[in-house]
Amino acid sequence: MKLAIAALLCASAAAFAPAPSTKAATSLKVSEIELGVTEPLGVYDPLGWLESEPEAFERRRAVERKHGRVAMAAVVGTIVHNNHIVFDGYLSPSANLKFSDVPTGIDGIRAIPTAGLAQIVAFFALVELAWMPASKYDGDYGVGYFGTDIKDPEEKARKLNVELNNGRAAMMGIMGNMVAEVLTGQTMYEQYAAGHISPFGDGQGVF
Repeated sequence: MKLAIAALLCASAAAFAPAPSTKAATSLKVSEIELGVTEPLGVYDPLGWLESEPEAFERRRAVERKHGRVAMAAVVGTIVHNNHIVFDGYLSPSANLKFSDVPTGIDGIRAIPTAGLAQIVAFFALVELAWMPASKYDGDYGVGYFGTDIKDPEEKARKLNVELNNGRAAMMGIMGNMVAEVLTGQTMYEQYAAGHISPFGDGQGVF
């Protein structure tokens, strides 16, 4: 089992190797492509979509940005909840369920009543369709950067790059956290408390 997972990780790492640089014959602006292009990968386009489907680039970048924002919120939420920082009071008075009763980790979602899950889905729909529509590809929803509008184009580009890269790291982070929890049977808090921070170690995981 360890060998199979190690091989899978090696294959995943190989997928992040830089692709040979090719000049895309598209009508895309240089700034649209360069945003998010950072060392050491540069323009990472192993499937050649910039050349074969240039019209889809803007949408894919918008999807990456939004997924990154969701993942960053998920990582922060996971850390906060795993440190047992919760709201006071009841999540569902009718079910006599307090916020503190919701377990940390993946199992937490199973403790939320169906009506609560429906409210979450409805909120997602409101955000996606009205407040921050998916059709707005530039990702600028008029809220600025912590309430301020950045005028300097270089500073704005730097912060947008930071956001994209932090989002990429968060997507890997939250996925890694969920995989480790499933492999070890321990939440983030339990893994750190037990000193078991690797699914391949001698901790209390499945190995």
